[in-house]
Amino acid sequence: MSDNIRVSGGLRTDTEAQEGSRNRALFEANSSSWETKMENFPKYVRRQNLTRFLALYEIFKRTIQVKGSIVECGVNQGFGLMSWAKFSAIMEPVNLTRRIYGFDTFEGFPDVGDEDRSATSMHVKKGDLKAEVFDELSALVQIYDSSRFIGHVDKVHMIRGDATKTIPQFTQDNPHLLISLLFLDFDLYAPTKVALEYFLPRMPKGAVLAFDELDNPLWPGETLAMLEAHSRRPLRIERLEFDPYISFAVID
Repeated sequence: MSDNIRVSGGLRTDTEAQEGSRNRALFEANSSSWETKMENFPKYVRRQNLTRFLALYEIFKRTIQVKGSIVECGVNQGFGLMSWAKFSAIMEPVNLTRRIYGFDTFEGFPDVGDEDRSATSMHVKKGDLKAEVFDELSALVQIYDSSRFIGHVDKVHMIRGDATKTIPQFTQDNPHLLISLLFLDFDLYAPTKVALEYFLPRMPKGAVLAFDELDNPLWPGETLAMLEAHSRRPLRIERLEFDPYISFAVID
């Protein structure tokens, strides 16, 4: 079964996999300016991508009254990182102490452990989900800062490297850190375990701990890491009614 499963895209049908190229053809055939087409982006974006955007928005809203920064574990192409950044700029423009930290290798999975293996995940390998977008995202963050309120105070930081090493060093270098939202999208057991070990103690009551791959047979490692944390600190795992993937717990 795993031979037919894509690392990115999971269990999409052939029709679903073709949707992007069909939308692209119409996007390119439209003679309007690039800016006009982007201003009308819902025309071309897959329903599933809009679903994810709305899910992130709903989770972000739960953190507005909670002190602390946002930590995203697994940046990939930057969808989440820049969503958090823009939600913050729109909904809390004077909150200059809430920063958005994104952890990623930007070189794909550094390793795949035994905990990440199952009958439906044997195809996952080192280097998968590589996204060489660090420089692009750095440039986009500069543009973002140029037009937002209090843009001279930095907000978005990316921490590049193996998270099992960068997270312990980061918490040591930033003893002031509080976290209002921890979004775990590493997919794998080892970095997820380290993130929970070092970041969960820094989350006050009301903070949101969110997962992207719980109860997903393609990514067993994330669930195993969560269960270890749950045994130490019981979590009430909730979901949004319109999204099948993202789950979260409010720290109490």
